[in-house]
Amino acid sequence: MTSTAEHEQWMRRALALADRAGNEGEVPIGAVIVKDGQLLGEGWNSVIAFKDPTAHAEVVAMRDAAQMTGNYRLPGSTVYVTLEPCTMCAGAMIHARVAELVFAAKEPKAGVVCSTCSLLDEPRYNHRIRWQGGVLAEMSSERLQAFFRERRK
Repeated sequence: MTSTAEHEQWMRRALALADRAGNEGEVPIGAVIVKDGQLLGEGWNSVIAFKDPTAHAEVVAMRDAAQMTGNYRLPGSTVYVTLEPCTMCAGAMIHARVAELVFAAKEPKAGVVCSTCSLLDEPRYNHRIRWQGGVLAEMSSERLQAFFRERRK
């Protein structure tokens, strides 16, 4: 069982990656993938930089972890991400056989873990992902709100 302190430690790393995304003009979302206390991969939103609509933080981090492990499956891993995942990212985590998802802020418009639906709890999928939301949610929300406030100016 992972401690609250460990969840917060990894989420802080994801938040630092979110800051990197924001500094690059991307929506400030960051993700890390961890297994047995070891970092497997990391990513931040890079859709503009990569000119790739699939380059969400979670997908970039999973690609990084797959390269690191030499396997497209990531069993036993935990994804830490600063915002509740969208349909694409949740689906990719299911296909990668991620064991656990920990996210910071809810995404009321496109989040599919608990906001708009409960995709990870869908019984038709052949893989289940444990999940927990709200870890350092306020810190993540503040970054996102500041980013969009600045863009509206």
